[in-house]
Amino acid sequence: MKILIFHGYMLRGTGSNIYNANLARALARLGHEVYLLCQDREVKLEGVQIHNPDIHGLLPVYVKDPYEGFEVKAFPELTDAELDRYIEANVAAVRDVAGGAGGIDVALANHLVMGPAILARADVGPFAAKVHGSALEYTVKPHPRFLPHAREGMEAASGVLVGSRHTAESLWAALPEVEDLREKTRLGPPGVDTGGFRPAFLPAGGAIGGPTPEEALATAGGGGSPTVTGPAGQSAPRIVFVGKLIVSKGVDLLLAAWPLIRAEHPDARLQIAGFGEYEAGLRRLLAALDAGDLDDAREVARLGWGLEGGDEKALSILSAFLGNPPEGYVEAAQGMAGSIELIGRLEHDQVAELLPGAEALVMPSTFPEAFGMVAAEAAACGVLPVSAGHSGMLEVSRQLSAALPSGVAELASFPVEEGAVEAIGERLSAWLSLPEAERAAAREALVATTRRLWSWEGVAQGIIAASRGELDRLPLA
Repeated sequence: MKILIFHGYMLRGTGSNIYNANLARALARLGHEVYLLCQDREVKLEGVQIHNPDIHGLLPVYVKDPYEGFEVKAFPELTDAELDRYIEANVAAVRDVAGGAGGIDVALANHLVMGPAILARADVGPFAAKVHGSALEYTVKPHPRFLPHAREGMEAASGVLVGSRHTAESLWAALPEVEDLREKTRLGPPGVDTGGFRPAFLPAGGAIGGPTPEEALATAGGGGSPTVTGPAGQSAPRIVFVGKLIVSKGVDLLLAAWPLIRAEHPDARLQIAGFGEYEAGLRRLLAALDAGDLDDAREVARLGWGLEGGDEKALSILSAFLGNPPEGYVEAAQGMAGSIELIGRLEHDQVAELLPGAEALVMPSTFPEAFGMVAAEAAACGVLPVSAGHSGMLEVSRQLSAALPSGVAELASFPVEEGAVEAIGERLSAWLSLPEAERAAAREALVATTRRLWSWEGVAQGIIAASRGELDRLPLA
């Protein structure tokens, strides 16, 4: 079968990029001819033909970040002429690829805008649309200018895939006039590469006898960094964050919670992997807490979104916590920077090296997430994911928690409200305090559940079914 995938972005770094790289690989492994349109000029995928449409050097994005070789603008910053030129260039590229292939059997359009509208205008055959969440929440909902493009794509798609019920409901609310949208929306979460994301003690084939947690730590982050050790020379418990360093990812909550964790587990270490516009703000918060300067920490909370380049808007949860911190907090915070490493941007394979051997991963996003991808990848490594209790993250947490032993299940999620800082600290401290036998049983349950629920081959088969309109084969959203 000839399958065309329109993505339009890179194949590394963020969730939808990783999704498309792994999906294309899975479809190729299943024996299909795969044609992937994206803007990545470096990644090569075995069995996949990659095409780079000429978009005249201007890359529209949902969350603004620099990309080498491109002028980058958020979609709302585009002029009408720039938007039209971007769409027309991609439509022409899709038609050229389809013509060169001798026709396309089915296709997939990624993102609510502009992928589905581009495939609708290219008219190369039936297609499914995959709504990842970022285009919906950051572009279409706050900027009605893009509603006509979203409607155009959703009306033309044979099936619409979402990562969670939360994303489905958000999509339906945004586009109530698309009459059959509910009927053709199905669950289509991303998959987990369980060969790459695996426990530290398992080799690629899944049998016992692979690298120890200490050996895995020695190469975490792909840079050969040494094992983090505690004061007694033993491997120190590691907590990990992986994601964009933007306000909506809630990293400020994790930093504020870290003194609470250190008070009970002074040998614990925190690794923060990511990049983004809010990195300077997070570093300022870390420096303030490390120095015991609550006044400056409160100023960071007050400035909030302004430190990411937008209008000043306070971080209400952080402000509430710092306004009345628990007794001894300042003393516990002082010197905390020595236990925290900001390791920068990691490629997906490097994340797979970082996670094994960690004790927990925190996903504290305060903004809706279509799916808790990094939480699922952590679980595949036997690492407890502690996620914000809303949107797609909560749905992932519920599925994982259902298989966790009593006393652990409630640690996998926390409410995002006043008290979230304390909740993160309590859950991580409780997990680190459990007897090793209980944590080992929980790790085994996390690995088994992830392997049962999410595989890329299953995702690939769902894409084909959705693009052909065979929706009865897919779970309802």
